[in-house]
Amino acid sequence: MPSPQILDHREGPHGEVVLRRRAEHFEIIANGTFLMDTSDGRSERLLIDAALAALPERSRSGASVLVGGLGVGFSLAHAAADPRWGRIAVVEREDAIIDWHRQGPLAAISGAALADPRTVILHTDLMDYLRTSPDTYDALCLDIDNGPDWTVTEDNESLYAAGGLAACAARLNPGGILAVWSARPSADFEESLRNAGFSGVRTEEVPVARGVPDAVHLAVRPG
Repeated sequence: MPSPQILDHREGPHGEVVLRRRAEHFEIIANGTFLMDTSDGRSERLLIDAALAALPERSRSGASVLVGGLGVGFSLAHAAADPRWGRIAVVEREDAIIDWHRQGPLAAISGAALADPRTVILHTDLMDYLRTSPDTYDALCLDIDNGPDWTVTEDNESLYAAGGLAACAARLNPGGILAVWSARPSADFEESLRNAGFSGVRTEEVPVARGVPDAVHLAVRPG
């Protein structure tokens, strides 16, 4: 495997963020932890598709979605490619990642989605937004860590605790879907979702070449 080439490196309020190229793929590293790359994207697309499919059929046309974490742009691009989403908001706290999509090499993935009039980028911390925004959505599709058991920064842990899940529920319309990406399934997180009052808790998995499968945890805010 070829050695990675560092394309950009920045220190921000949440630590270090690095964009690397390895052969034809791009990688994002945060605080020394590998977050994601452009080699696959199946589970990031599943995050969007599973949330839409879990909505009642009558609610799918014109549905609104909040994508938590811009990442390499797979989830945003996949949402924008589906005309059933009526409103697409993306929360991203890192200046660098937004720049890589607007003016850098990741624009090849997300450029059309960012130009879509349904799309808005919210430059803010996800937890701050969930706790303070009056906006509500039909689906929250969250991918800001390697999963609830493997967070990038300590302050992200609050998202998966009772207070964070209550904030997620407050941003969902009745019957809305919470979808959370994880690098591995988490039975403990499923239990946390049930304890937080969500129903229909389940996990969809995507097999990977080596190791445990990627997972999307799904839950419904009761109507």
